[in-house]
Amino acid sequence: MKRFLPETAAFSLVEVTLALGVAAFALLAIMGMLPTGLKTQQASIQQTTANSIIAQIFSALRADVRLPPGQASKACPDPPDPNQPCNWDQLHGHWRDRAVPDTLYFTQDAKQTGTINGSPPADAVFRAKITYRFPPTETTSVADITVSWPARVDPAAGGVPAGLVTTFVAVNR
Repeated sequence: MKRFLPETAAFSLVEVTLALGVAAFALLAIMGMLPTGLKTQQASIQQTTANSIIAQIFSALRADVRLPPGQASKACPDPPDPNQPCNWDQLHGHWRDRAVPDTLYFTQDAKQTGTINGSPPADAVFRAKITYRFPPTETTSVADITVSWPARVDPAAGGVPAGLVTTFVAVNR
């Protein structure tokens, strides 16, 4: 009587070596692409944060050009008179007082940090420069806003930032 040995299912050494080689090649290819993908994602996040900072600054400028309640009659004649223009010198914001750029600093979370026109604080990631177009007209104030990163690099001084977003805003009264 012949004795039958049960057949064992297994991979040969050649098959295992080939599979490990393919897996190693695929892993190296993925690892080679990973840093580029992360850099692109990080740049995208920073650009989105810079756009958020621009929106914050625009909102602050828009609020700044509004006169406090009860002050409108001090700037414009009541009732309106075409022969007597509005006196926007009564406006209490930057648009009247400032003709020089403001530099603000923001953290990674788009929170303002440090002092206006000061040195970048340690937690600053973004630098925002607001250039006011002076003088404002009776109905519109105009400014250029540039947000760059990292905060320590000043594009106005010839530095080359990692990223930069620029916009032009017109605030109507």
